[in-house]
Amino acid sequence: MKITIDKNLVEFIPENENETKSLETLWKTVVDCVKFNKKLVPIGEFVPGKTDTARFAIEG
Repeated sequence: MKITIDKNLVEFIPENENETKSLETLWKTVVDCVKFNKKLVPIGEFVPGKTDTARFAIEG
């Protein structure tokens, strides 16, 4: 998965079919066109070399 950051904009670009499916699932979980969108909230820490996973909770 390629991630690009430009100021306040973050883009997730899937690089294979599995990542595309995962991103679609995340999108459908977080985005609700009728009610309110949910938020991704960071959990713990992400330190390259110490941890290999960035974790987020889905809030809302």
